[in-house]
Amino acid sequence: MTTLLHGTDTLTRDALTVLQPGFVGTTAPDWLLRRIGEGLSSVGLFGRNIVSPEQLTALTAQLRAERDDVLVAIDEEGGDVTRLEVKQGSSFPGNYALGSVDDVELTRAVARELGRRLAACGVDLNWAPSADVNSNAENPVIGVRSFGPDPDLVARHTVAYVDGLQGVGVAACTKHFPGHGDTNVDSHDALPRIDVDLATLHARELVPFRAAVAAGTKAVMSAHILLSALDPHRPATLSPQILTGLLRQELGFEGLIVTDGMEMQAVAATYGIERGSVLAIAAGADAICVGGGLCDEDTVLQLRDALVNAVRTGELPEERLADAAARVRALATWTQAHRARGAESVSGAAVQEGTAPGADIGLVAARRALKVTRGPGSYTPVDSAPFVASFTPVANFAVGDETPWGIAAELERLLPGTETGSYADSSVDALLAAAGERRIVAVVRDLHRHVWMTEALDALVAARPDTVVVEMGLNEAEPRGALHIATHGAARVCGRAAAEAVVGTGA
Repeated sequence: MTTLLHGTDTLTRDALTVLQPGFVGTTAPDWLLRRIGEGLSSVGLFGRNIVSPEQLTALTAQLRAERDDVLVAIDEEGGDVTRLEVKQGSSFPGNYALGSVDDVELTRAVARELGRRLAACGVDLNWAPSADVNSNAENPVIGVRSFGPDPDLVARHTVAYVDGLQGVGVAACTKHFPGHGDTNVDSHDALPRIDVDLATLHARELVPFRAAVAAGTKAVMSAHILLSALDPHRPATLSPQILTGLLRQELGFEGLIVTDGMEMQAVAATYGIERGSVLAIAAGADAICVGGGLCDEDTVLQLRDALVNAVRTGELPEERLADAAARVRALATWTQAHRARGAESVSGAAVQEGTAPGADIGLVAARRALKVTRGPGSYTPVDSAPFVASFTPVANFAVGDETPWGIAAELERLLPGTETGSYADSSVDALLAAAGERRIVAVVRDLHRHVWMTEALDALVAARPDTVVVEMGLNEAEPRGALHIATHGAARVCGRAAAEAVVGTGA
């Protein structure tokens, strides 16, 4: 175990405490363990850090051998955004699927089982759920990560999700405050701007966050978006009016405020990560998330030193940094206590109903989320190996391109010999030639957002009217094909549920 450095002063420890960095590898590097010993209180995990539950459990144990109260955070939304199953696809449908079912007990059960699996691996802070109201169907980064476009629906499912996670000792981090749903720009790439009046913000964006705060969410993540009605100059992450005035004072939130990734271009391109981090803490944030892209020791040291220097020059009040660090430690204490209680429950063989290992609640939810629309003629289920044509858009950064999606693998399991091809333009000649006489299953994602995809699908259905169409993104376009299946998300279980419907054994 690393010995604490006697020369490390309180200010430096506080600066390390408010950082939530990432790293490369499936074991903790020496530099990370050393910084934990010096005061670093949180670590963020991404898909690159995880290959199996057993490996993840060993990794979190390695981190806690340095200090038992270190917070281990992860971006595990389920659905399209998964880190636990980054190479396989998630065992849980995402928010859009759950919102389409609109059964809060189902949402609570899914979040509880997801939280149980996180807790079993030693993860105790989940940067989820997304409480964004997806009021703009052209949104390139939220989409199926939202429960839907209705504020009240989003609010009740956000509360259920928070309850499910925190009921098994995993702190929820409700995001992206004050709401990323009405944007047509991805904040990973540039600064989105929302120009609506205060009345609209309060009636729409803020409804789920008010509900989450009232439900006791332990953390809230800020968004790198400019809301001109609240602060015309700085994005929410850097805005005292939004983080302190709105979230702390008006909504009464007393938990941990976490920033979205500081290396995202919405902040980094204008302010840089060092200046941005200082401004964020000064504005009221308590924890700086960094590591999705910048994940080395130099980044940690640069941010630590930037915060220390800002206090010494008077730009950042020392009491503000101390308050932020105290909130991080308070959450660590809460999670540590829950881990201890969880260990006692396991040793006493106390397992709550519906949370046993292997619970199939994710597939149950995915099946319930399907919307199946038959075309004008009679539909004949696919009973021999088909050709799966996947129309593949560019994945957004949050989802990433590592995680497989679609239904080809699930159809191959049901109909051995299934073949597949991937297409990214409007021509279907090569597709038709590859398919030959096989039935075609066309898989699309956010059809309404891609003109080329719409043109290709229309041409395909005109040439082959018996085509089955599976929409795995937002279900905004008119149904097409002999059978249209909307999965409301691209999780692995959504693909399995759709494959069952294609062959006639499911919905």
